[in-house]
Amino acid sequence: MSLTCATRRGGLLLGAALLLGCVSVRAQGLSALQLAQRVDRHYDSLHTLKASFSESYAGLGMERTESGTLLLSKPGRMRWDYSAPVGKLFLIDGKSAYFYTPGDRQVQRIPAKELDDLRSPLRFLLGHTELEKEISNLTVAGVPGGQFLLSGQPKGQEKRVTRLALTVTAEGTITAIEVEETDGATTRFSFTHEQPDVTLAPETFRFTAPTGVPVVDALPPV
Repeated sequence: MSLTCATRRGGLLLGAALLLGCVSVRAQGLSALQLAQRVDRHYDSLHTLKASFSESYAGLGMERTESGTLLLSKPGRMRWDYSAPVGKLFLIDGKSAYFYTPGDRQVQRIPAKELDDLRSPLRFLLGHTELEKEISNLTVAGVPGGQFLLSGQPKGQEKRVTRLALTVTAEGTITAIEVEETDGATTRFSFTHEQPDVTLAPETFRFTAPTGVPVVDALPPV
């Protein structure tokens, strides 16, 4: 097959995939607002959530992939336990957020209300959020696998984030979050094995610093 024919064939396949995605959205009869409301209803109905996650980052000449377990609990508690790298932790106890990576000389702490972290959007889904009020210029498109892409500009993060995209099922479950930053970096979180309303002990969201490692107050984001 010639390069020209292969290119044309590839273009046709891509065009067909995009067309099928658009048809899928129309076939479901879902607008961006309607799908966002399904996401809201799904997460507002939960009290706790457990899921496996993978996190990838590409930007500023670097690439990395990490993974672990995500735990969420109302109101506003969240725990990212990393298995790769082992021991890394990001925790919000409802009032403060804690960041720790094994080998660090200190634990960083910041008030949750001042948090400007790319992992934070998901915790609001265990409150009483309305995505259309959290994200400006919300749009929807079909993607392979019968899922949908909700994307737009997250309010309050205009200086750092240019685009937030949520991959969701027709039922409103989030399977991925992709964040494009103003410096060109992209971070993607993928979620699998979602377990709603699991039993989580209160101490799950209580931070205890490793022996000999001080907790210091980090500067709020500018």
